Amino acid sequence: MKACIISIGNELLSGQTVDTNATWLSGKLFEIGIVTTGSWVVPDEQPRILAAIRQASQDGNLILITGGLGPTKDDLTRRAVADYWDVALEFQPELLAQISDFFEKRGKKMAPNNRSQAYIPAGMMALGNPIGTAPGLWFHKDPVHLAVMPGVPVEMKRMFVDQVVPRIARSAEESVVASGQLRCFGAGESDIAQKLGDLMKRGRNPLINCTCGSGEIVLHIIATAEDKKTAQAMIQKDKILLRQCLGDWVYGEDDQTLAAVVGDLLKARHKTIALAESCTGGLLSQMLTEIPGASDYVRAGWITYCNEAKTNQLGLSQEVIADFGAVSEPVARMMAQQAAQKSGADISVSITGIAGPGGGTDQKPVGLVYIAVVVGGDCRVEECRFPPVNRHWVRLRSALTALNLVRLRLAV
Repeated sequence: MKACIISIGNELLSGQTVDTNATWLSGKLFEIGIVTTGSWVVPDEQPRILAAIRQASQDGNLILITGGLGPTKDDLTRRAVADYWDVALEFQPELLAQISDFFEKRGKKMAPNNRSQAYIPAGMMALGNPIGTAPGLWFHKDPVHLAVMPGVPVEMKRMFVDQVVPRIARSAEESVVASGQLRCFGAGESDIAQKLGDLMKRGRNPLINCTCGSGEIVLHIIATAEDKKTAQAMIQKDKILLRQCLGDWVYGEDDQTLAAVVGDLLKARHKTIALAESCTGGLLSQMLTEIPGASDYVRAGWITYCNEAKTNQLGLSQEVIADFGAVSEPVARMMAQQAAQKSGADISVSITGIAGPGGGTDQKPVGLVYIAVVVGGDCRVEECRFPPVNRHWVRLRSALTALNLVRLRLAV
């Protein structure tokens, strides 16, 4: 299959809303081996929507549409789709009952204009929406497969995963396509490509592609086979091979996060951890405590953003801060050591740095971050010089790097 994505909404063209739906859908299609050949953003105008559908049908045989399924007068996707297939909109009493029931369960009365959502193009199948009022649509008429989903991202994502993907799989006449992921940290994209060599060669089956962001490299393993079991076996074989090639750069598989992997290691080794953060402002603590069961290993945390907090709460000496500066190896070391001592945790981590956009100097530029990790009394400090992409990026990269340093210490 070749896919085309159409995002509908005036707000997408005015800059009021970012079109995250198309990006997410492209990624999910890529994971199951479907190439996206085109993407359109069109306003809430029936002729423009119809023109986009016609153009998309020339470029691909799977058309995914998001948006324009609401109850207001500018929600015109249903009418445009009906015009494309040259059919009428038909009232579906069962859909109206579902929409009305949605409101009743929440103690609300359905507005009269919601009735319009119970009209769908003749011959199309309605896709249920358990978390919203707008039903989706599915239709297949050779050679085109068409799925229409709500524009609200959380509704669209659930509908795509639960109802569209299975229909895509059943409609595909080709071999089964399956995918898996290996997640890496601590190396650049070029380093990994050099290590893997011909394993990333185009045309190979399984095909290995990579995406990167915030220091993380995700290897997508896409296998095509005559059945799902064979494809999954091919993926598993490649995962083993890639782990052998990349070693400690690989931290997890599929949907695993660095925080979850570190949490599993802490639980497996019956260790606790304490955190002392400055420039990350609690981001590292948030990542760890987002994992269910984190209370088993997260002992305590401090956000010592100013120098006074570093001295008053962690007990750092004012002389060390004055002599070396808050962003320095000695301060990072003392923050981690004091966090370990005050909390009684087996492991402690500290982060101090310059996230920007201001505050940097020639000697200490934006992106300079020191990360200290104490394990069993042994303190090691890492000096990092991250590209000053923006404040959020530096903070995120710092927190992820800290997690990776803990992972490597625990994996020994």
